[in-house]
Amino acid sequence: TIVCFALLSWIAYGVGNWAFNKAQWEVVTSNLPLFFVGRYPADQVWRLWLVLVIVVGTIATGILNRKRRFLFILIPVCVLLILWLIGGGFFLTTVGTNLWNGLLLTLLAASISIVLAFPIGILLALGRQSSLPILRGFCTIYVELVRGLPLIGILFMAQVMLPLVLPGQIQLDRVVRAIAGLVLFNAAYLAENVRGGLQSIPRGQVEAAKALGLNTPLSLLLIVLPQALRTAIPAIVGQFISLFKDTSLLSLFALVELTGITRSILAQPEYLGRYAEVYLFIGLIYWIFCFTMSQMSRKLERKSI
Repeated sequence: TIVCFALLSWIAYGVGNWAFNKAQWEVVTSNLPLFFVGRYPADQVWRLWLVLVIVVGTIATGILNRKRRFLFILIPVCVLLILWLIGGGFFLTTVGTNLWNGLLLTLLAASISIVLAFPIGILLALGRQSSLPILRGFCTIYVELVRGLPLIGILFMAQVMLPLVLPGQIQLDRVVRAIAGLVLFNAAYLAENVRGGLQSIPRGQVEAAKALGLNTPLSLLLIVLPQALRTAIPAIVGQFISLFKDTSLLSLFALVELTGITRSILAQPEYLGRYAEVYLFIGLIYWIFCFTMSQMSRKLERKSI
């Protein structure tokens, strides 16, 4: 214990001495707008502040209001409203996806992927337990096939190979293709998380629901699925955290998210060699969001007990 404490103290002293006396934080303070919104037009940043208000308001409503059923309607509406505010159109100046950079693109890709992958994962989990052989076989093959592939391979197929097989008149945006790859990959893992929760529900729960006169869809919706999702909360949130961190792979396909914008900043002549300061800063950003999701998961677990 004493040796470990001494070692940790020595490391903490070295890091603190570097951070306060040697590090040059101008590379971070001078480029904060680039880190957060990239090349998004400065005269349209007010839309992003409005998006932040909507997100905070939605989260606060979900936490403070115990009746959360309305969130199934509120969240999709908020997602569409946020996309409209960021992208423009319909009385707002259009902002192309090539200007969606930095933390803005990271949060968008992660949030939309989570919203889309979660219901798809639930459907795949239910499909794997279906009594229909064709449906069960399709869901099983999809989940096992996707789980056997690396995410970088799926993103490569979405970015490079998908445009080659689509008709010439159909052109999907690079951001859309990236989100599609993230959704398809994470839906397979979420399906296994949800299936584990479904298998933990005693058979007597289903039989009791049928004894009350509930048919199979109602028993799944009202009895089985809520309990299964509560059981699978740690695994599901863990997958969400992994998805958020995996958005850094988008920089390999010329999408300038948080990691990609970091490379652009470090390429500036006056900031050459400032790798430690920049990567420590973006690492702190990733940690803040991941830690927040982890704490929210713990609160959900305590409420479900």
